[in-house]
Amino acid sequence: MKRTLSLLYVGLALAGATHQAMAADPAAVLKTYADIAEAGYSDSVTTAQALKNKIDSLLANPTEETLQEAREAWIASRVPYQQTEVFRFGNAIVDDWEGRVNAWPLDEGLIDYVDGSSYGDMSDENALYTANVIANTSIQLGNETVDTTEITAELLSETLHEIDEIEANVATGYHAIEFLLWGQDLYGTETGAGERPATDFSLENCTGGNCDRRREYLTVATDLLISDLEEMADNWKEGGEARVELVEKGEKGALATILTGMGSLSYGELAGERTKLGLMLHDPEEEHDCFSDNTHNSHFYDVLGINNVFQGQYTRVDGSVVQGASLADMLRSSAPEVEQQLSTELSETQAAAQAIVDAAAQGNTFDVLIGAGNTEGNALVQQLVDSLTTQTRSIEKAISALELDAIELEGSDSLDNPDMVING
Repeated sequence: MKRTLSLLYVGLALAGATHQAMAADPAAVLKTYADIAEAGYSDSVTTAQALKNKIDSLLANPTEETLQEAREAWIASRVPYQQTEVFRFGNAIVDDWEGRVNAWPLDEGLIDYVDGSSYGDMSDENALYTANVIANTSIQLGNETVDTTEITAELLSETLHEIDEIEANVATGYHAIEFLLWGQDLYGTETGAGERPATDFSLENCTGGNCDRRREYLTVATDLLISDLEEMADNWKEGGEARVELVEKGEKGALATILTGMGSLSYGELAGERTKLGLMLHDPEEEHDCFSDNTHNSHFYDVLGINNVFQGQYTRVDGSVVQGASLADMLRSSAPEVEQQLSTELSETQAAAQAIVDAAAQGNTFDVLIGAGNTEGNALVQQLVDSLTTQTRSIEKAISALELDAIELEGSDSLDNPDMVING
């Protein structure tokens, strides 16, 4: 993994030279942006289908080997998807849909058994904190009894997902599948991820109870993930709803959408909610891929997604490249000093994300790095926060240089009101 990421990083350095001769036409920039979105979501479909194949193999023969292969397929499926997160903010069609596939953090006790000594048995905010759908054919919500006898797509997506209007009641998407494959990570800020045994999926040697229902839940959730991703991939095809909405905004409105996505992911979402918050609290529960300890990769590919959009270049899972006119091209001709500064800062942020990937390869995963008293690890994570914050200021300069209307980027209390976070 380290070698692959490094090669991608080198590719970023070459992107500017590749595009120098390309026309900085706004319509061409928007086409590249939409082409990259289509490719990224299509790749997400492909890797989710590969994940399903490995899960089918796991269920046919539940061994530690087939479980590990399913886990590796899940990690691989995150590579293209995380690069699409830059399309969220500014594209309402994506942001309204995103919670179905990537909602986090989640109260995993809604789905399956948990370790009560670390998780607890109740929550003042969530009546279904330990509902354990897999173990129960009905769950109680106030005076209402919810029938969970049949684990179906409708039950997970329409009834259980964010039930009782609580965002932590996540029943679908990557992280529900992640929890089912890994189980809880009970190591806190020490080295170690979830250790669910393969026998949790065995019909003959069942551990954890209700293995038949756990198998059903995993199958249904994986099928839902694929269908949801297919929907978004179709939205970005020629004539798709996402492309149509982008064009209808006009050139300046569409360019503003691109920069809104870059800036909001960079600052409020990634620097703030996914990185600084966990660092401030030294809390692994704020880790994005908390069951698998894959957060270092998720952050890396989020950063890469921002670079992709700015440079107009995306490397697909099959190795082919989608590229074209870009924001970097536009700025290079109209505000070269802004383009140079932002390109440099984006590369520096990618290097900061790479440093966290390198640390994880040595066993120092994100949850270890944010641990209280880990001065060196904390500093490594803070460097990513600082780099993301710095590049966001240059994204704002790009907005001004392109004479776009004022854009409100996503913020985060962890960055803007840290006392509120610390003092509750």
